[in-house]
Amino acid sequence: MLTLLAQANITWHLLPLAAAISLVYNASRYEAPSRILQRAGKHFVMILFILAMILGVLIALSYQL
Repeated sequence: MLTLLAQANITWHLLPLAAAISLVYNASRYEAPSRILQRAGKHFVMILFILAMILGVLIALSYQL
């Protein structure tokens, strides 16, 4: 089992981490559960978009090194 976990790609941890950050951040700002989930969803998408943009820049910079 440990070898299976060692072979797992670390980037799969970004999805639950981004979701947890979004939920905690928005729960500290708002009290209504519907508002928390609505804003956390938008924040989650924004985090993933920013990470994708950073990945795109890094791929472009490292092309044909």
